[in-house]
Amino acid sequence: MAEAASAHGYATAPEGSANIEVGPEWQRPDRSLLEEFQKHSVANTGDALGRLGMPDGGITSLWDGCRAVGSALTVLTVAGDDLAVIDALAHIRPGDFLVINGFGYTGRAVMGDILAQYFSERGAVGAIVDGAVRDRDEIRQQGFPVWSRSVTPAGPWKNGPGAVGLPVAIGGVVINAGDIVVADSDGIVAVPLRKARDVAAELSRVVEFEQRMRSQGT
Repeated sequence: MAEAASAHGYATAPEGSANIEVGPEWQRPDRSLLEEFQKHSVANTGDALGRLGMPDGGITSLWDGCRAVGSALTVLTVAGDDLAVIDALAHIRPGDFLVINGFGYTGRAVMGDILAQYFSERGAVGAIVDGAVRDRDEIRQQGFPVWSRSVTPAGPWKNGPGAVGLPVAIGGVVINAGDIVVADSDGIVAVPLRKARDVAAELSRVVEFEQRMRSQGT
C-alpha cells in the first residue's frame, strides 16, 4: 500500500493505494481549446455557460491575482484525509487542474506547500480544494494557484479511502475529469468538455456585448 506506512512521506507505489479507486482513462481538452479559455474571465465564462457551473463563493483563492485554466483532474477524499490526493500525483499530466472534494471539511488540511510543489513540478496549473489547505504563505511564495474553503494548520490523516478520475462535486457543482476549469480571484467555473467549443464561441459574443455596453456609457 502506497505512502500509508510513512507519517510524512509522499511517495506512491506504481499501482497506487489499495483503497483508492481510479476511474477509466479520460479525454483531456486540446491545448488550443485551453488557450482560448485563458483569454477570458470566470465571470464571462460563466455568462457564456448560461450562468451555471460555478461553485459557491465559499471556495476562494489564497491570494488576490490567482488565475489558472486547465483540465480537471478530479480527486475524492475522506474529510481530513489526503491519501487520494497523494495518489493523484501519479496521474498528473501537464495542464491538469487538481479538483479535490474534501467534503467541505475545514478541520484538517488535505494539502500544503509540499504537495503544491509536487503538483507544480509535474505540470499541474493549480488546485481547488472543497475543504482546507495549509501553508498559505509558502504556497503564495511558490506562485502555485490554489483555491480552498478554508486554511488551517492542522495536518491530515493518510488512511483513505478515496478516488481519482471519477466525477466529484465541489461547492454544489459536479465536475468530471477532463472538464475545463477556469479560476480567478472571482471564483471558479467548470465547463463540461462536451460543451467547451460551443461555450468558447458564445464567449466571443459575451465579450463583444460587454464592449458595446461600455462604449455606450462613454
